Amino acid sequence: IILSILFFHITTSDTMILALTSRAVARRRCHYRNICNQLQAAQIDDYSSYLAPSLTQVQNEIEQKRRLQHFSSSAMSTQLLDDGLAASKIGLDPYQNSRHAPTVYHEYYSCPNWPQKHTFPMSKFEQTAYSLLNDPDDLLQQRHPDDDRPLIQSVDDCYRPLEVVNFPLSFMTPPIHSNYLHRFLSGSLTKEECRKIGFREQTSRPELIERTVLEVAGTVLTAQLALRYGLACNVAGGTHHAEANEGKGFTILNDLAVASRLMTWSEDGNDDLDTDDDDYNRSSRKLLSKLYRGNQRVERVLVVDCDVHQGDGTATFHYQDNLLHGRLFTLDLHAENNWPFEKEAPTYDAPLPDKCSDEEYLSVLSTSLKKALNEVQPQLVLYNAGVDPFYADKLGRLSLSWQGLCDRDLHVIQTCVEEKLPVACVVGGGYSTDVREVARRHALVHRICAKVWRDNEMWRRC
Repeated sequence: IILSILFFHITTSDTMILALTSRAVARRRCHYRNICNQLQAAQIDDYSSYLAPSLTQVQNEIEQKRRLQHFSSSAMSTQLLDDGLAASKIGLDPYQNSRHAPTVYHEYYSCPNWPQKHTFPMSKFEQTAYSLLNDPDDLLQQRHPDDDRPLIQSVDDCYRPLEVVNFPLSFMTPPIHSNYLHRFLSGSLTKEECRKIGFREQTSRPELIERTVLEVAGTVLTAQLALRYGLACNVAGGTHHAEANEGKGFTILNDLAVASRLMTWSEDGNDDLDTDDDDYNRSSRKLLSKLYRGNQRVERVLVVDCDVHQGDGTATFHYQDNLLHGRLFTLDLHAENNWPFEKEAPTYDAPLPDKCSDEEYLSVLSTSLKKALNEVQPQLVLYNAGVDPFYADKLGRLSLSWQGLCDRDLHVIQTCVEEKLPVACVVGGGYSTDVREVARRHALVHRICAKVWRDNEMWRRC
C-alpha cells in the first residue's frame, strides 16, 4: 500500500520531475525509498487514508505512531504535579493574574494536514488561541481604553494538559468502555463507526488520536483549575455527542463525562475499573486518589450545554444504569429541529424553535438555569459554550446575535460565580467556511470569563 501510494505521488508529479536533472530525480527516489524503509521498520501498515503524503507528513506520522504505542503500554507511569494537577506545565500564577482566568491550551489541539473542505473546521482551536494572543480585547478596553494589548500576553501564560503518553487510560475508562477506547487508540474502529463520527478515514490518523486525548485531558485540567480558583476555560472541549461505546457528530471521547467522573471519584465509590488485573487496579486507584478535586468533596456535577445541537451523548451517561447516575446532571438548550433527530433525555431539556431570538433564548436560559442550580445543588458546573446558536453559523438554526452570545455566556458564568460555584468552560461547536471568524466567536467565552474574573477580582479570592 505504502509503495503504491508513494509511486502515485511520483508519477502524478511528472511535469515537475521532467524539469529536474537525472541526478536530482535519483536523489528524490532514494529519499522515498528511505521513507519506505522507515515505515516498514516502524511497522506502520495503515496508510489507506492518505493520498500522496508529503515526506514531512510521513515522518510526523511515524513519530506520532511511536508515541501512541508508548501511550498504550506505559500510561501507568504518570507523575501528577505535587499538588495533584493533571498538567504538564503550569501557566501564569492566578494569584498574580488580574487580567484573565486560568486558560488551558495545547498546540496539538488542532490536527495538522486536515482536509481543507471538511465540514469540521479543525484549525479553529489554534486560530482561537491566535485571537486571544494577538487581537485587542474590546471588553478590556471598555475599562482601560488605552490597553490595546491582547488578552493573553504569551502562550506560556496558559496551562498545558498532560501529554498523551502521560494521561492514564484509567482516567478515561470508566466511563468510556475499554474495548471502544482501545480500538480507537489503535486505529481499528470499523468504517461504519468512523462514518458515524464524521471523520471517516481521518479517524485512524495518529495525529487525530493524539489531539482527541489531549482535548479530554485539557477539560479534566480545566475542571481542576475551576475547583481551585473558581473559574477556568479550555481552548477546546465540549465533545457532547460521544457515548460510552461510540462516537458521533465529530466527537469521539466525551470529555464532559470523563471530567465529571474524575471530579466525583472517591475511594469508597463503585467505580470499578474494567479489568481483572489486580496490580493495575491498585496502581490506578493510587493515582486516582492523588488527583486534585478541590477542598471539599464533589458529589454532583451540572453540565450546562448551550451548543445548538443537543448533547445527546452526555445525557446517556446519567441514565439509571450508568455509574454517573446521581453524579452527573445536564441542562441542555438546543435547537429542537436540528441534528440529532433522535433526541435523548437530559435532566433538564430546553428545546428551542427555529430562528429563536436573543430575548427568547435568554429568558429560557435564565429560568432553566435557576431551576437546575436550585434542584441539583452541584459542587461543579461544566459550561459548554458552543457558538453555533449564532445566526450566521453554518449548521445552526437559531438566530442569536453577537451581543446575544455575550449575554448568554455572561449570564451562565456570572450566575455561577455569584453562587460561589466553580465553573469550567469549554468551547463546544461552531461552524463556518471562515475559520478565523468562527475562532473569533470561540474566543468570546474566554473574554467573558476574563471580564467576570476582573469584575469580581477573583485573583484575590483564590
